[in-house]
Parts: sequence; structure tokens; C-alpha cells
Amino acid sequence: MECGCCMMSSSSGKMAALCGGDGCLGFTGEISDAQGKKLTDLPAELLEFILCSPVLSYLDIASVSCSCKRLHDVCHGRGKVWEHQYKLRWPRLLKYYRQLECCDWLKEFQTRQSVGLQIRKTIESFSKRFFVEVPCVGQVLGDSFKELESLGAPEHFCEDELISILNSDKRKSLTLKYYAKKILYFLRQQNVLKSLKGFLGRSPDHHSPLEGAVLIDQYCNPLAEISLESISAQLEEITAKIKKTLQMRNPTHPSLRVADEDLEDLVLQRQVVCALNSVLYEQLQYKGNESDYYNPLNSYLHQVLTRRTGIPISLSVLYLTLAKKLGVKLEPVNFPNHFLLRWCQRSERSSDIYDYVYIDAFGKGKQLTAKECEYLIGHQVTSDYYSAVSTEEMLLRMVGNLLNIGKRGEGSEKSYQLLRDSLDLYLTINPDNVQYLLLQARLYFHLGIWPEKVRPAPGQVSDVMLFLSPQVLDILQHIQALDPSQHGAVGYLVQHTLEHIQHKSHPAEPEVKRRSDKENREVQYSTGLIMRHKRSGYNCVVYGWDAKCTMGLEWITTMRVHQLPNGPNQPFYNVLVPDGTSRYAAQDNLELHPSPLEISHPEVGRYFSEFRDSHYTDNEQLQICYPEDLAHTTRITQELYSTLSTGSEQEGPAEPQMHPAVKSQSH
Repeated sequence: MECGCCMMSSSSGKMAALCGGDGCLGFTGEISDAQGKKLTDLPAELLEFILCSPVLSYLDIASVSCSCKRLHDVCHGRGKVWEHQYKLRWPRLLKYYRQLECCDWLKEFQTRQSVGLQIRKTIESFSKRFFVEVPCVGQVLGDSFKELESLGAPEHFCEDELISILNSDKRKSLTLKYYAKKILYFLRQQNVLKSLKGFLGRSPDHHSPLEGAVLIDQYCNPLAEISLESISAQLEEITAKIKKTLQMRNPTHPSLRVADEDLEDLVLQRQVVCALNSVLYEQLQYKGNESDYYNPLNSYLHQVLTRRTGIPISLSVLYLTLAKKLGVKLEPVNFPNHFLLRWCQRSERSSDIYDYVYIDAFGKGKQLTAKECEYLIGHQVTSDYYSAVSTEEMLLRMVGNLLNIGKRGEGSEKSYQLLRDSLDLYLTINPDNVQYLLLQARLYFHLGIWPEKVRPAPGQVSDVMLFLSPQVLDILQHIQALDPSQHGAVGYLVQHTLEHIQHKSHPAEPEVKRRSDKENREVQYSTGLIMRHKRSGYNCVVYGWDAKCTMGLEWITTMRVHQLPNGPNQPFYNVLVPDGTSRYAAQDNLELHPSPLEISHPEVGRYFSEFRDSHYTDNEQLQICYPEDLAHTTRITQELYSTLSTGSEQEGPAEPQMHPAVKSQSH
């Protein structure tokens, strides 16, 4: 930290340089030249112009404003000088201010600065509190977010600081970024839920399928920059292309002049649909994703527009929206296994399913009769399945697709995240679905979403429920109110909660492993080292180890551990792999990587604070568990790899190379 005198001297030097280089600072803090003219004699507008120079930081301005009353007045809070500093420091926040708004920029600067410091302080405490049992998603950090809310600052200040953390030096502050990402994920999801509830609270006549689909997209991808405005802008570009095609076929078509006005003439409607199909499927090459149907990206509109592929319902949302912009009213049809759109062929709405043409947006806009629709699914259905559905029902179908994909997952963090996100969305739209409420409660229990400090006394189910976290308690009470017959299932879940709470009342201390201990002498590698698997070829980073295999006999047999030279009686390492998995690898199967590189795994920040070209640096919590590993990793990398150039000396980090003398030893 610089003292006030040093800052004043630094600021004066910069000011002198701005004024021609010959200025000097007198006891009054005024800069003057050899003729005795004072800088402060200049008009206020010119002083503001000088003080808005990009070479002056906010510390310089703070110092200059203390030098004399004249400069203090020029640097007043509502003036251009602090406005310039604010815009220079936090440009992302400018969209929250009206262009001609009169604002106390100094106060805004101080508040934003204070919020940033407090957020960093709060996030830095998370690693110690959650290292042993890190929640799978940001939301389950629970009461910790109340600390951020208690700051009383605008929410966009908090988000801006979190984004600043995530956009800082890619290789440093990894643990800080790890938790900042979780918090940002949570905060943005809460905002989307508020918007979704507001959307559902409107009259059904004002429900837009596009807006609803964008909200689903935003909730499942909160870290992506997705907005209704950006999606709509892309659709406007497609609409312009359709109009251009339409104009070539019918220069007087009314849809070229008036937007969003329903066409009555069926011939004119057919011309629009024909032009739409031509542009969307022939010119832009949109198509149904048959080869990777169950990829969740097929359900997210921003991905559908980028990749130009999707599933029936996501492509139907685009088709429906584009047709409406050009005057053709289509209706969504919740057809089993294959979402469709229907297009009435009569001037008035009809209840006869044969008065409609059914459009398959997944099948390049193919038009089907009611009978042909059944060929899509291979069996007959009743006429009810041909009825138009509401936007709310359409959104439930979209979320249901994501929910099923999440259930199909293999227990990875991504599948659990998708399952939880889709359950949250489904129950926001339809809060009384007992089946999914039970699934949500089971998922919470499985993921370990428990209260941190509770002391329940054994008793009846209702007594135990008093000690559950509010969110879980609300779910269970809601289930019982909706369906009293579920009392047994609720009781079973509560009993499991009680057992977990009793276990957590005596939390185990992190196990400390010292490589110098006799039983650990065979451990060759240490946390933070970049390794390569000899057989599978994947790269990985070590984040933990055991002196011998700790897995059960079934796992050892399945993985054919006994076929290794040293079998299960050798060190095994916990490693993070770039494909997002965490694996347990034998020492026989690992070797030091000849050219260490970063491992892009979402959990890297949980264990490491920095990537240093040849290895990762353990964060404070991992150092507690493996107190001797950091020194070992540093020594190993210094011995094995040639001198690495730092990022500050070169434009990019140099790739470390293994020293020739030891290169053969690692193979």
C-alpha cells in the first residue's frame, strides 16, 4: 500500500507530464510553471479534460482532489472526472445508467469498490467451509449467499464483480474463480426463476413460446450470455431472408409491408410457408438432429440457432415464431414422441382434426395429414392428441425432455445438474406434480443438500421435519398436503435425513497424509503433477493419493487390478481428467507428462490455486491434507523440466520441455 505522500508525488509527476513536463508542486498542492502561472488558473472545463486522461488512475484523482480546494471542486462527485473513472473501471455497468442521468459518480464508485472487496472476502471463506463436502451446484451453498444479499448493494454490482473475477488471469486465482462461478450460476438462475414466474402470471393470450423457451435456455445455461433480444434479432435476420424469397415469388404480398398481421387468404399463407421452408431448410440448412437426438443442446434455442439443428419441439418453436411474424397462425400439437404444428385449412377455426395440415419442423417442414402423423410413431392415437396445446403445456414438454435426458445420465455432475435444473423448472410451471416432487426430494438427499447446523431430538416424523432445511421441508410438507398416501415415502426420506444429520453432528476432520511417513514411502507422485495414463493415454492432474488401493473387492476385480505388476498393493491416485471425470489410477499406469498442459476439468479450482506452466499449485485446503506434497511437486518439476519463461516475459507461455537427461526415465 502506498502512503499518501508517495501517491501525491506519483500523481503530481503524471500531472506535470500532462502539462508539458516542467511543472512543480508547491506547498499548496498547486502545479505551476517557471513564469508563476498556476495549473489551477485554467478553466474548469480544461482541468476536467486534463484529469480525464487515461494515464490517471482513481488513486491519482483521489490524491489530486486533496491537494487544494480548486482541484477538489473540479473533482466533485457528480462531475466528469469521477464519471470518467467509473466508466473506465467498470464499463459493463454503463448499461444500467441512462445516458443523460445526473449521478453521484464518486458515491457509485465507492459503493462498487466496497461491494467488490466484500464479495472477494466472502468467496475466499468458501474453500475452508466447503472443501471436504463441496455442493454440486452453487445453489446448495445455502446461507452463504445471504452474506452477499446483506450488502444492500445493487445486484448488478455483485454480478459485475463475479464476472471480473472469472475474466481475470486465466491461470491464477483458480479457487476464487471456482466459487465465484458457482455463485454467479446461482444468482442468475434466481433471476430467471423470477422472470419465469412473472411470465406464467400473465394471461395465456400474452404467452410467447419463444420467450418461454428462452427462459428455459437461460436457466439451464446461466453462465452463457443469452437474451430474448439477441435470439429475436437472429430470427429477424431469418425473417428478412424469407421476405426476400417471398418478394421474388410475389412482389405484392401483404406480409412484405405489414408484420405480425394474420393472413386470411389461404393462398397467401401457402406462399409464406413455401418461402419459409425454402430459406430455413434449403438455404440455411436447418435439420433435425437424428444422429445425436438426446443431446441437451438440441433443446436450447441459442444452440439450435448456432448449430442449425434440434429436436421436433425446439425447431417447432422457431418455425412457429417465424410463421407468426409473416402472418401465418400455427398451433402447437403435443403429439406423442414427435412434437408437431397444425395449420388450419379453413377460414374459421375447426374442431375436426382433418381440417388441418400437420407440419413436421423436424422433418424439414413436411406437411402431413392426420393419418400420416400416425406413421411417425407407428401406432394409432385418439383425436385428443391432435388438439392444440397452450404455451405452458409446450414448455412442460420441453422441460420434460431435458428431465428425461438428465435421468438417462450416468451419475456425472453434468447429468445431476441437468436433472436438478429441469426439476426446478418443471415444478415452477407445475408445482403440484407429486411424482416430480418426490424425485426432487430424493435428488436433494442424494446430493447431500442438508442443513449445516442442526441438533434434532429423536421423535416422530413431524418432529424431525422441524429440523430439515427449509427447502427440503417445504417439498415434503407439500407432498403430504397433495397426497396423504405418500406419508410412507416421506417418512422414509426423513429417516434418512435424520441419520445424515446425526452423522454430521460429529464431522470427521480431513485426513492428513504425509509422504515422509513409513507407510507412504512408496508414493512417487504428488498433488499438482500433470500425468499421463500409460494405457488409456488420457492426461490428468493428481489431487489426492492412497498408499494402497482403498476400493472394494468388486471394483478391484472389475478393473482387473490384479493383472497389474504390483496389483492393489501399490499407491493409487485420485486424478482429474479433461473429459470431466475423476478417476482412481494405479501408480503402475501413470507417468509424468513430457509436456505438461492445463487440465480443463470443472473441479480444478476446488483443489488448486494456480497453474504454473509445469504443475498446479495446491490451494490452502489441499495443503492441509497433503502438507508435504507442494514442496515435492516443486522439486520434481524443477528437476524434470527445463527453465520456463513467465507469461510477463513473453506474449504467451512457453511449453515446458522435459530435461534430456531424465527424459528416458519417465517412459
